[in-house]
Amino acid sequence: MKQDVLLNKSVRDKRTVLLPVRENEQAVAYENSPTLTIEDKPVIENARLAELSQFLPSPAQSASARKEPLLRALDIVASIFLFVVTLPLFALAALLIKLSSPGSVVFKQQRVGKNGSIFSLFKFRTMIDDAEKSTGPVWAAKDDDRITKIGRFLRKTRIDELPQLFNVLKGDMSLVGPRPERPFFVKQHPALQGVRLSVKPGLTGLAQIRGYYDLKPEHKIRYDYLYIQKRSILLNIYLLIQTIPVIFLNRGW
Repeated sequence: MKQDVLLNKSVRDKRTVLLPVRENEQAVAYENSPTLTIEDKPVIENARLAELSQFLPSPAQSASARKEPLLRALDIVASIFLFVVTLPLFALAALLIKLSSPGSVVFKQQRVGKNGSIFSLFKFRTMIDDAEKSTGPVWAAKDDDRITKIGRFLRKTRIDELPQLFNVLKGDMSLVGPRPERPFFVKQHPALQGVRLSVKPGLTGLAQIRGYYDLKPEHKIRYDYLYIQKRSILLNIYLLIQTIPVIFLNRGW
């Protein structure tokens, strides 16, 4: 070819790589390399050959892009169906929370979503009002004494997670994916960063149906990585179905 993207010119342990950049898009230089041009098209010189893969879509990435509309359609249809079916539970939970303890019925908390975006996650309040006033951000324990009596029931039955159906409909979350964590914990734990944030967080996921409530981040991440690798509409349907017995066995989350 007259113009080859990869020029196999060896420079010790490196190769010269010329990467075309779209018009009006700023070139990203590697290792302080200058920006060159080929036939008036900007390119990047002296990038490591291995680094080129992050810019060029692989067949797996292309397939992933094609399945995204199907996954989103599943999220919307299933969320609407679940909302209609569980509407009496919404009303019951709101009434019990309001009658049993002071504070708001629905609890909002910042979580980290896809590509590190921050969104407000909705839950039915299960703890006393201002539960972290004296402690700061801490993970909830299985027998946390800040949880109210009604809250314990809501957590055990997973009813407290139902308002996240609105997060799914808004597009902040998916029905299936890694559970979203708070910015404070994401900064503290490298295991909660990186690839885990390459997909939307979910209401349920592989880690939730395979692990227990207090499964640690470094263990959860193994399930999350496996899910991201195998992610598909059939797997999402399977995990949604498998979530049902998990609820009754009081496992996960």
